[in-house]
Amino acid sequence: MTDPLAQIRVGIADDHAIVRGGLKEYVSQHPDMKVVGEAESGRAAIDLVRTTEMDVLLLDLSMPGQSGIDAIAMIHAKAPGVGILVLSGYPEEHYALPLIRQGASGYLNKECELAEIGRAIRAVGSGRRYYSSGVSQLLADSFDAKHDTQAHERLSAREFQVFLKLARGDASVGIADSLSLSVKTVSTYRTRVMEKLSLSSNSHLTHYALMHKLID
Repeated sequence: MTDPLAQIRVGIADDHAIVRGGLKEYVSQHPDMKVVGEAESGRAAIDLVRTTEMDVLLLDLSMPGQSGIDAIAMIHAKAPGVGILVLSGYPEEHYALPLIRQGASGYLNKECELAEIGRAIRAVGSGRRYYSSGVSQLLADSFDAKHDTQAHERLSAREFQVFLKLARGDASVGIADSLSLSVKTVSTYRTRVMEKLSLSSNSHLTHYALMHKLID
């Protein structure tokens, strides 16, 4: 935003109507913000940023069909001026860094205080990133050579996407279609993921993801 007097235009993408309603009510209480659109899936979120002028998209991760995780890269590519603020029930330590690398401008857990959501919207709406205290610590640790990172934290953004889909039992053809990749490319990513995680089968991927609470 270039005009300090202009309202921050906010989009909300969450599959639960009650969550969207609560966020919309919260935003409406602040004269410097306004909700300009809502979406109930990752696919709908992509369509929303294509058709609606906005500054910040509040994006949930776990949604039916195309998830928020799948949508981030495409939203970032199609609407680079939109700041993506992830608001998820998943713990920061499991998802924040991979998604920030993928293009998210900030990551908040849904258990955060409402006031922090407001601070994050203002930061992202002004073109900056927003890091909660937890994410800031994760970033600091990631630059510490002595920090023993989890294997999945060393995956690229696209590898992480493919990993989660494989861990949930998605077939390569379906993954290729949802991510606009060829089946051969998905196979290549699968091989890289297996090597980086030192695993040998999709069932091992699922077990790893469950153990690290990356999937439900």
